[in-house]
Amino acid sequence: MSKANNGPDLGDPTIGNSDETPVDLRDYGPEDWAAFALFWALAFVVFLQFFTRYVLNDSLAWTEEIARYLLMTVTFVGGGMAVRKVTHIHVEFLYVYMPRSVARAASMLVEAIRIGFFAYATYLSWFVTEIMMNQRMVVIDIPMAWVYAPCMIGLAVMTLRSIQVALRHWREGDSPLTRVSVEGRHQ
Repeated sequence: MSKANNGPDLGDPTIGNSDETPVDLRDYGPEDWAAFALFWALAFVVFLQFFTRYVLNDSLAWTEEIARYLLMTVTFVGGGMAVRKVTHIHVEFLYVYMPRSVARAASMLVEAIRIGFFAYATYLSWFVTEIMMNQRMVVIDIPMAWVYAPCMIGLAVMTLRSIQVALRHWREGDSPLTRVSVEGRHQ
């Protein structure tokens, strides 16, 4: 007697397992969590602005200004995350045609310039933050320094992360820029 064909044997289905790798929260730095919280605060303020303006037809005056400042803060705090993950934009085209030794020297120069740029921007933002201590927001009576201080902190984090990334690349003797000639351009 033949057995009824019920389809292919897919094995024992185990409920609750997934083929996905488990999430490791150690992959995230403090700037990731800060950017995440600030992003959701921004989303809440923008939703509140939309709701009060178009549903209640009585807009809250402070939501537009606070949303603008939260967007600035998310940008600068999230920049530290981009530096740590080496996801800021960079020009790879020339590295495809450079000899490895020249590419490595150019990559080290780029790392040094990036550190210098972020350090100088942090230095300048310190002065802006101090100057803005006497300036008040338009709608809320809070010093504008509270807006510029997170930007300064974000630039300082980008500086520190740039140093960490540069040290790692210099120690390994390799960077995403020097690997372009082997791996091809990343698009």
